[in-house]
Amino acid sequence: MSKNNENKLVPRLRFPEFAMEGEWEILPLSKLSYEITEKTKGRKFKLMSITSGVGLVSQIEKFGKEIAGNSYDNYYVLKKGDFAYNKSSTKLYPEGEVAMLEKEENGAVPNSIFTCFSFDKNKIYPIFAKYPFINNIHGRWLKKFIAVGARANGALQVNSKDLFSIPFPYPSFKEQQKIAACLSSLDDVITAESKKLEVLKEHKKGLLQNLFPQEGETVPKLRFKEFEDSGEWVQTYLEENCQVKGRIGFRGYTTEDLVGQGEGALVLGGKHIQNQMLELKNPTYLSWEKYYESPEIMVEVGNIIFSQRGTLGDCAIIDKEIGPATINPSMVLLKNINCNAKFLFFILISDRIQNEVQKYRAMGAIPMLSQKQIKEFSFLIPKNPEEQQKIADTLSSLDNLINSQSQKIETLKLHKKGLLQGLFPDINEHNG
Repeated sequence: MSKNNENKLVPRLRFPEFAMEGEWEILPLSKLSYEITEKTKGRKFKLMSITSGVGLVSQIEKFGKEIAGNSYDNYYVLKKGDFAYNKSSTKLYPEGEVAMLEKEENGAVPNSIFTCFSFDKNKIYPIFAKYPFINNIHGRWLKKFIAVGARANGALQVNSKDLFSIPFPYPSFKEQQKIAACLSSLDDVITAESKKLEVLKEHKKGLLQNLFPQEGETVPKLRFKEFEDSGEWVQTYLEENCQVKGRIGFRGYTTEDLVGQGEGALVLGGKHIQNQMLELKNPTYLSWEKYYESPEIMVEVGNIIFSQRGTLGDCAIIDKEIGPATINPSMVLLKNINCNAKFLFFILISDRIQNEVQKYRAMGAIPMLSQKQIKEFSFLIPKNPEEQQKIADTLSSLDNLINSQSQKIETLKLHKKGLLQGLFPDINEHNG
């Protein structure tokens, strides 16, 4: 921002044709919108709720059913382009989330946790208006009114007066439309790329079902031509194909044994498995003394980590060098693998094993698998190591495509985040 623009209500990024239009206007939400209090009164509308980071979706999509019950008559009616504020706190929006009804012509939301409003469409272009809320303009304002932990029946105690006092910045109508068009086109690209990702994931799901024998079968539905005459797959148990090692109880550790980066070994847990892949964000480190105390669970390339508590059945293969590492008490380490390691990993995420794991997920408040139960996992395996390799290579190449597509989407989302920060002025900066 230039010195001439310091403390002026202008964005850091501006389309050239609007560069000379001066400062944006700023008014409280109450001057630009009106509250919606129209109720269903027996009329049938699609019941909606907010999914964090997604926006307004049908209750059936979110909950698998409609949950209005006897309270339906008190639901507020929304029309396309209207907004709803959900007073429920989420990780992404701790002060609640605002979303616009975009995909439906009308809908209804519960009056108990929603405040609804519509913009004066002569002043504010609705699609433009949704982006400041995505950027959490309301949260930064409302947090000064919300006492920590102040809830009523699970909802934040936010009154309409505070909500409608939110300072809302806006430029000319034409500039609003330009910003909306830019961000909407980016949203369309993100949506299209996300659909491609879902197609790839569905393809992988289908291959996992067809490249491995299903219950009662001894050969897979799909088999590579060169192995069609290789005979039936043979039954085996996990312990016949690897060692299963966990942290021995008396060699556990406390928070006092945790150290900073460079002062100990990486500790792998369930949080480091995302979408069946190793994710090393938010690392935890264990003192060297504790690390060397348990050499049997020192992690090496080619090992598999498997969750036996909490995120039961989640697993990842260590396919790259990550430095000295060990596992926490919720994990087991599969090592000294005598079949194809990647093939074994895909076996572990296949329906046959995951259906077995599912039985234990339903047991007790804290689902858990013992090492003995894990060792006794039963599955079928082709005798020919080359067939194992072929299957592993096929699924690995698909995983690479999925990973690449996921990274592409994350890059687009980061680009959108940067645009949201640049195309809208910072109210706090403006206020000094």
